[in-house]
Parts: sequence; C-alpha cells; structure tokens
Amino acid sequence: MPFEQTNVLQLAPGLRTLQSQGAVHRVRTVEGDEAWLVTGHDQVAQLLDDDRLGRSNPDSEAAAKDSGSALLASLLGDFATDHARLRALLEPHFSPERMLALRPHVEKMTGRLLDELTGQKPPVDLRQTLALPLPIQVMCEWLGVPQEDKDQFGSWTQDAANVGDPVRSKQGLGELFGYCRQLVADKRQNPGDDVISRICATEGITDNEVLGLTALLLFGGYETTVARIGTCVSLLLANPEQWQALLDDPGLVPGAVEETLRMSMPNPHNGGMPRYALTDFEIDGVTIRTGDFVMLNIIAANHDETAFADPGRIDVARDTTGSLVFGRGAYSCVGAMMARMQLQVVLTQLVARFPTMRLAVGVEELGLRHNTLIGGLIQLPVTW
Repeated sequence: MPFEQTNVLQLAPGLRTLQSQGAVHRVRTVEGDEAWLVTGHDQVAQLLDDDRLGRSNPDSEAAAKDSGSALLASLLGDFATDHARLRALLEPHFSPERMLALRPHVEKMTGRLLDELTGQKPPVDLRQTLALPLPIQVMCEWLGVPQEDKDQFGSWTQDAANVGDPVRSKQGLGELFGYCRQLVADKRQNPGDDVISRICATEGITDNEVLGLTALLLFGGYETTVARIGTCVSLLLANPEQWQALLDDPGLVPGAVEETLRMSMPNPHNGGMPRYALTDFEIDGVTIRTGDFVMLNIIAANHDETAFADPGRIDVARDTTGSLVFGRGAYSCVGAMMARMQLQVVLTQLVARFPTMRLAVGVEELGLRHNTLIGGLIQLPVTW
C-alpha cells in the first residue's frame, strides 16, 4: 500500500487484483505496519457491525496504524468510548423531519451558488464554486455557526484533515476545538433554534461532550460532502449517457446519488475503516489475532462482483441496496440522510439549470487529493 490510482473514477488496478485473490489480505500500511485488509463485500459488511473489532487498541503507542487512524481517534474522542449514548443524542437531529425542514435552506443556498456560476465564463472549477462552499454553509446553518465564520471554519477543517502534514493537522484540530469550545459556551448562555443549542439543553451532557460532538459533526459533515459532490458530478459527466438519463427522467436523481456514492473513490492512501481485533477470530479462512490492525475497505467491497454485476460501470438505475458507503449497523453514518439530501439537491438543480454541462478536461487529467483523510478531486473543471 498505497495502491496506484490510474483513473480517479475507477478502482485501483492493484486493489482489484488483490480482491480477485480473496477477501482478506495481509498488507503493510504506508507507515510500514502490518495489517489485514478486508476487500470482500460480505466480509466487510459482517465486520462493520462486529463487536470482535474495536476502534482503538489499548496499547495506542505500539498499535499499528494508517495515515488516518490517529486523526480519527482525535476526532472521535468520547464518541468512541460512549458511542451508544452519544449517538442516541445525535440521531433525533438527523431525523427525516429535521432533514425535510433543512432542505429548503439547502435548495436556496445551492440556487445562490448556481446563480453566481451562471455569471462566470466557462470553463470553471465546480469544486471551488459549488462543492467547497455549499457543505460548509449547510453545516453552519444547521449547527448554528455564524455564517461569517464559515470561511475560517472551513480552512481549519481542511487543515485538520491534512494527514500528509501532522503539524498542520494538529494546528487545525487545535483551532477547530478552540473555536467550538467558545461556540458551546456562547450557546449555553444564548441558546437558539439550532443543533448545538438543542444538544446543550440535553440533561447531563458535559461541555466537553458537546465540544467533541460539534467538532465531529463539522468535520464529518463538511470534508466528506465536499468530496462526494465532486465524485458524484464527475462520474455522471464522464458518462454522458447517464447524465442524459437524468435529463430525460429527473426522477432518477435519488438512484444516481446512491450509485455515485457506491462508486466514489476515497484517498488511495487510506486503506479503509481502521479497526483493532479485541479477540482472536476467523473470517474467510483467515485467523485474526487479538490486537491485529484490520482495515475494512468499503470502496473495494462496493466494487465486489459478487455483490454488484459489472461494478465498475455506472448505472443510475442500478439496485444499490447492498452498498456499504455509509457503513452498517450500530456504527453506520448518522449523517447519511443529510449527505444524500445535499447530493440530491445539487444534482436536481444542476440537471435543470445546466443540461449541457460536461467535463472541460479528459478524465485522465482529473487528480485525487492524496494528503487528506477523505480525499476527493483536486479540481473539477466543467463547461457548458
């Protein structure tokens, strides 16, 4: 590892070859540590919700790790150790009713950004003009962060996600937590109709817990959505017949969102969801020992031919029921509904307002960001 990504919209050839040889593999991480890489769909699905694996190793200093596991540990904090209680606090804020109420705001924000786009001469970088600004505006609106702070806040979040520069990442995290600490104190004194205020009002919750949840939500809801918007749009524009299918039938947009999420490419340096074996166990004929580092590669699982026919081909009408993009079970992504909603709004408005949109460069000229936990495209040049 890492596997060379020759096409940003397709599974790395080396990972595809490895997957064809079995579901569980012994590999060495970028840091030089030995690990188990799980690529089979059924095996990843099983282990995502398996209490024989944990998010941390008791011996954190000696534990094997990849480039993102330390950052994840910093962000998760209390959420990893008191997961069930803190998740239960978050879930009501992601309810269908809350997302339905938020959607008009997302539609308005998206519309304004696209209004600005119409005034620009193509080609333009859609990542810079839409994928970057929209998620941070949405998160600020939803959480109760002043919109005037969004640029600074977005900058700290991007710094924190920089796994290629530990010093910059630590500074970004420090700034992020420092800001959130002051924000929580302000919400305690002057509550509003927003998520942070409602979490603060929860009986028995500490300031540190609110702080950790706020930072986690901002980071998780921003960086991941930026990356997903980019890969979603680029996959469709790189396959004009699929874009045309949405023009012919906008009702296919929800399915297109699910399919592009299934196919979306993360940072190729990130081997998968980091886990540690809490006991000895066997899977697919391989014995995992207590303390072993296990990486669950969701993107490989979503490209497993045993789960999805012709998995490297995008099909907006595909049944994606088995997709693992948001995890599974108790540790599935609590913000999945928000991410889906934003992507649906973006696609709906792009198709309606920019029907002739297309990539301004060849797919081979698109590049992935290698220095971040989430990855995503460096740029997304489009024209119309």
